[in-house]
Amino acid sequence: MSVDLHHHGDRDVAPGLVDLAVNVRLPAPPPWLADVIAASLHDLGRYPDAAPAVEAIARRHGVDPACVLPTAGGAEAFTLVARGIRTSRPVVVHPQFTEPEAALAAAGHEVGRCVLSRESGFRLDPHAFAAGGAHADADLVVVGNPTNPTGVLHAAAGLRSLRAPGRLVVVDEAFMDAVPGETESVIGTDLEGLLVVRSLTKTWGLAGLRAGYVVGDPAVVAALRSVQPPWSVSSPAIAATVACLSERAVADAEAGAMTIAADREVLVRELASVGLRTAAPSDAPFVLVDTSPLGVGSVREELARLGFAVRRGETFPGLGPTWVRLAVRDPQASRAVAAAFVELGRLNRVA
Repeated sequence: MSVDLHHHGDRDVAPGLVDLAVNVRLPAPPPWLADVIAASLHDLGRYPDAAPAVEAIARRHGVDPACVLPTAGGAEAFTLVARGIRTSRPVVVHPQFTEPEAALAAAGHEVGRCVLSRESGFRLDPHAFAAGGAHADADLVVVGNPTNPTGVLHAAAGLRSLRAPGRLVVVDEAFMDAVPGETESVIGTDLEGLLVVRSLTKTWGLAGLRAGYVVGDPAVVAALRSVQPPWSVSSPAIAATVACLSERAVADAEAGAMTIAADREVLVRELASVGLRTAAPSDAPFVLVDTSPLGVGSVREELARLGFAVRRGETFPGLGPTWVRLAVRDPQASRAVAAAFVELGRLNRVA
C-alpha cells in the first residue's frame, strides 16, 4: 500500500489545538541556549566553520573526530546516506520515521521493507537479516532506536549483530537523549559498519534551526562528507551544537529524560483507564495507540474538534488509520486527552 512518506507531525497541527502531534519537547530553546544562538548572529558575515561542532561531538561521545559529521538535522543525514553510500539492496525497518526511505527513493534506490508487527511488540528479530532470513541480502539497513512512532527501544547488542560483511547498519537515535542514561545506544569504541544519526532539535526546541550529526565508521563518515554541500550547517546551528553537547546541557537533558519517563507513565495510565493501551512499552517521548476500540476509522479529525492535534498513523508503513501517536506532555494534558477519548466513545455510541 502506498503511503505519504513525506507527511510529518507538523502537518497535523492547527492553531488553537493542544499539540500532541509534534515530538519537539520544548516550544522554544531555553533562555541560555537562545542567548548562545543570538550571539552567533554576529558571525553571519563569515562562512560557517564546523570545526568547533566536530570537536564537541567527538568529545561528547569519546570518539575520533574522523568519526563525526555535523548535519542540518537528521533529515540531511539521511539524504547524505542515500547519495553517498553505494547500495543495491537497502532495507528500512518499519514502522519508523519515513524520511530515510523517502531519501533513498528520491536518490533512485529501490527500497525493501522489513515491517514489524503488533504481535511481536514491534520488536526487531535480528534473524531476519541473518543467513537464511528474509532480508539476508540487505547491504544497508535503517532502524530507529528508540523507534518513531512505536517508542520501542531495541537492544544495542541486537542492532550490532545486524552487521555483516558489505553491510552498513544505520541507527536513527534521534530520541536517544530522551532515554535516561541513553541505554542501548550503539555508539562506542567499535563503529565498524555502523552509522548513528542524532538530532538536537527534539530535546532543545530547535526544529527551525536544523541541528544534528552523525557518529560512525570513519570510512562511511568520509563518504557522507564528500557529498555534503559546502557550509550546509549554519553558524547558529554550529553554536547550538557546541552548547547542547556541553556538560551542563547533557546533565539538563538527562534530567529532562527522567521527567519525560515520569510524565509518560501518567499518559499510559490515563489511556489505560479509558480502555486504550499503547502498542508497546515506550521508551520515547511519545506513545503509539490503537484507537480501534472506538471504531474502524481515524479519530484524528474528531480529536481536533475537541481541541487536540495527534499524529496520524496511516502514513507509517505497517500502520493504519486507527493508529495515532501522542507526544508526552505534562499530566494535565494527559488527563485532558484521556477525557477527550471518553467523549469520542460517547459520540460514537450516539452515532
